[in-house]
Amino acid sequence: MTDFPGAPTAPSDGRRLRVLAAMSGGVDSAVAAARAAEAGHEVTGVHLALSSNPQSFRTGARGCCTIEDSRDARRAADVIGIPFYVWDLAERFREDVIDDFVAEYAAGRTPNPCLRCNEKIKFAALLDRALALGFDAVCTGHYARIVELPGGGRELHRAVDAAKDQSYVLGVLDADQLAHSLFPLGDTTKDEIRREAERRGLAVAKKPDSHDICFIADGDTQGFLAKHLGTATGDIVDADGTKLGEHEGAYGFTIGQRKGLRIGRPAADGKPRYVLDISPVTNTVTVGPAEGLDVLALTAIAPRWCGAPAEGEGRYTAQLRAHGEEVPVTAVLDGEELRVQLDTPARGIAPGQAVVLYDGTRVVGSATISATERRTVTARRLTPDA
Repeated sequence: MTDFPGAPTAPSDGRRLRVLAAMSGGVDSAVAAARAAEAGHEVTGVHLALSSNPQSFRTGARGCCTIEDSRDARRAADVIGIPFYVWDLAERFREDVIDDFVAEYAAGRTPNPCLRCNEKIKFAALLDRALALGFDAVCTGHYARIVELPGGGRELHRAVDAAKDQSYVLGVLDADQLAHSLFPLGDTTKDEIRREAERRGLAVAKKPDSHDICFIADGDTQGFLAKHLGTATGDIVDADGTKLGEHEGAYGFTIGQRKGLRIGRPAADGKPRYVLDISPVTNTVTVGPAEGLDVLALTAIAPRWCGAPAEGEGRYTAQLRAHGEEVPVTAVLDGEELRVQLDTPARGIAPGQAVVLYDGTRVVGSATISATERRTVTARRLTPDA
């Protein structure tokens, strides 16, 4: 029986692994399912119906939760020659992902719904149900690698294709979940996956990747939040508290935002202004110069470890947003709080985002940013004779 790097060890009795392949309707999950089946495992495909009204989700090829996607996934399963089912997880998705997304913005934080979906849906609800039904592992089309350790246990590592690496959004997986996970694409580039899909006769070979937030049909995040949270007029102020304008809801802004501030007049120094702070209590948005975004240190809560928990003080690199660069850090676990000191300042980091720690290519763990320490700035004004 052929296999691929990171596949779980076959049972000692020689039987095939029973694998549940999550098939979104895209090319990555289709090839991942095909590779698992070709490796000799007993594979069943499943598409997750995440909306009680699928037509309310994005149509076309930009999402991963539409009627079109479920049909694409079924056709791929037929070509591969595996059984296929659709599981209704719409209520769980609404509670754990959509409601959480709205609540986080209402609290002035910036959530990552894809990370939450991986944690709560694909590797909690889905995996739990799969294990209860007698499956050995869940297979997905994520770009990440699992490395088997000589003495037992598994590690999560970055994918070979750095441009497609998704280890950041998988940093919420714990050791038990990794023990039942397959990521067959981690050693392959996206171009290679598309060529392989064509060779296999999969119609999704040229299907565009999904983008944006799948449950916001038109891509208008601010409009979506306004519908759920209503409008609430508040002030836009500078770092000294001087009112510069008004907004219709603080939830419509994110830390580091530059466009769409609708302040009216330029800053006194002529430089762009960015969102520095969002206060849901006072419904106030504070703006200021770019250097006010420089984060020197942060505190994160609810850590999740991909293996053994970090102990004491350690040196790592950290990724602070989905497509951000790694930065060298010193991290200390203090009870359930992770304190991270950055070697060099990073910009645009907001509470609600995840910090994921790496040791080389290995994912150590993930935690949710609760507070940041930034440079102190003051509003700049031109003197009368300037």
